[in-house]
Amino acid sequence: MKRTYQPNNRKKSKKHGFMARMKAGIVNRRRKKGRKSLSC
Repeated sequence: MKRTYQPNNRKKSKKHGFMARMKAGIVNRRRKKGRKSLSC
């Protein structure tokens, strides 16, 4: 029987990675706020 979680790093980084956050504008917002770490 297959378990529920089958990790896939490519898919994960596409959804939650740095570039995905750049596209959504999250990174720039955090940059303006002066965050130490910007993503993840």
